[in-house]
Amino acid sequence: MNIVEQRIKAMTTAGLNLIGQALSIYDSSLRLVLCNARFQEMFDLPIDLVQPGASFHDTIHFLASRGEYGNVEKVDEVVRQRVEQALAFEPHYMERTRPNGQVISVEGAPLPTGGWVAVYTDITRTKQAEDLLRARSEELSEQLLGRAEELSATNRKLAATITALEEAKRQLTEIEARTRLTTEMMPAHIAHLDADGRYDYSNRRLSSVMPGRPSEILGLHISQALGTTAFQRVEPHLQRAYEGKTSVFEFTEDQDARRLRVSFTPDGEGGVYVMSVDITEETQARVALQQSRRRAMAAQMTSGLAHDFSNLLTIILGMQSRLDKMDLPAEARELVAATQTTARRGGQLLNRIADMTGNRTPHPKATDFCGLLEDLRVLASPSLPRGVGLSVVNTLPDEMILMDSGMVQDALLNLVLNARDACGTSGQITVSAHTIGTIWVEITVSDTGTGFSPEALEKALNPFYTTKGAEGSGLGLPMVYDTVKLAGGDLNLRNTPSGASVVLRLPYRPAPSVQEGLVLLVEDNDELRSQFREILVDLGFAVIEATSAEEAKALVSDIDDIVLVLSDIRLEGTGTGLDLIDSLEPGLHCILMTSLPYSDPLHRQALALAPVLRKPFTRAQLSALIQTEAA
Repeated sequence: MNIVEQRIKAMTTAGLNLIGQALSIYDSSLRLVLCNARFQEMFDLPIDLVQPGASFHDTIHFLASRGEYGNVEKVDEVVRQRVEQALAFEPHYMERTRPNGQVISVEGAPLPTGGWVAVYTDITRTKQAEDLLRARSEELSEQLLGRAEELSATNRKLAATITALEEAKRQLTEIEARTRLTTEMMPAHIAHLDADGRYDYSNRRLSSVMPGRPSEILGLHISQALGTTAFQRVEPHLQRAYEGKTSVFEFTEDQDARRLRVSFTPDGEGGVYVMSVDITEETQARVALQQSRRRAMAAQMTSGLAHDFSNLLTIILGMQSRLDKMDLPAEARELVAATQTTARRGGQLLNRIADMTGNRTPHPKATDFCGLLEDLRVLASPSLPRGVGLSVVNTLPDEMILMDSGMVQDALLNLVLNARDACGTSGQITVSAHTIGTIWVEITVSDTGTGFSPEALEKALNPFYTTKGAEGSGLGLPMVYDTVKLAGGDLNLRNTPSGASVVLRLPYRPAPSVQEGLVLLVEDNDELRSQFREILVDLGFAVIEATSAEEAKALVSDIDDIVLVLSDIRLEGTGTGLDLIDSLEPGLHCILMTSLPYSDPLHRQALALAPVLRKPFTRAQLSALIQTEAA
């Protein structure tokens, strides 16, 4: 149970304690869910029978043994009968006199989810008033007196029923509030459209999935909420849902090129449920994985072939070297030299193929992109003719970005040199960079050359296609394309009014800020502890380790510089991570981690003490939680 649920339960219990009637709620397993203080006081129940989870069987047995139901010879038989009646979950009303002379009414009402709520009312005074009325009203007819008694009993029953209904209403309201809170915490837009296409429910997450759209959309038509362009893309799928067919599809949103997955599900009553999820990062990862698989297949196909050709070229060069040492006519020597040059070029081409199909796993790290572009200008400028200018336009935020700087810089340098060849002896090359929303870094290399031919636009990304004749290998642009795809991005070629441009899109991932301080890592699994230590060190922390709660407590008492405790919930030894948290001084930040399911009692107890990370987790998730705690 989290802190919010604890507060709600405490407030509910406090409110129930204010009413004069005794109240108890049992679930479908005949376990106590909730009762007020008056329930314990009326029946003088021990503390263990008024705790959540207490057995109805044990409570009845206690009361029967004390004579609550009169002098009974077989207590177990009485208990069995009352348990069977309770399991029937039928509404009931009764009045009985207790051994102490108190008269109570008992009203039971079943709950929609099983179980029931029971209200116990002290009607002793009411009964006494009825007796007094009967004694002083002999002149009243028996019919009138009977009517009065009947009306009194009906009123009591009505009051008890109203109390039960109010409790049921409170529970339904609480369930609705929890459901709304859950949907609003989900990283997706969840909504419902009526038969006319208007929103009659929304978890107010549309603006987070599709920035620029309103959050408050109740009553709006879906076309108004999404905008004309986006609505045109989803309209055919929505129409299928109104025809009774579930539709799941993906599309790229225009504003900042997010990739969205949308599900339209008919509700069976003329409306449609809607769920929209931002899958941009998933798509980027999928693109990178697909490119890695393609490269692995290409490497498998070409490695053996390249080895055999390399051997053949070595033999050819050896034979030509021997021919070159012979006394040959000048014309033959020219043929030998040409053969050697061609064979060496073939060797260089094999090396380029090996580079392209070899291991090129990106290693993103925090990169100063402004500095990278400045270094690119310095590297490329000396290779440009005097008549060709190079300008760099950068509007990226002044922050570190996660990328493989070496691979990106090599790709950009390759594009600049291609643009130089397109410009000839004069022209202008421009490298520009900007962000698209918070999703992409877009880098454009444009030139004032002759532009791409229609054939080049179609085939330029194919390996070995070149427009430079014998001087080109046809692997430059494919290598750039490979770099971009391995990062999860995309590349496009296009002509402009003044020449050509190559547009690269790379995922925009700001680097997390560097952390400082000493972290106590408590984990009893050696392999996991090693992995978590590497993540913490990579984030900038110094780390000390412990494998048990006892060892961790000793370290905390001896070392004053610890700024954070990261502990598993279950540990070797007698203590748990929860015991460790309880022993720490206030103000020391703590994060718990576990692979236990949410239903496990230890997991629920942990949520009330500190933030909990579910295993496995990523470096980014841990870093984000640490920064949240530090804030």
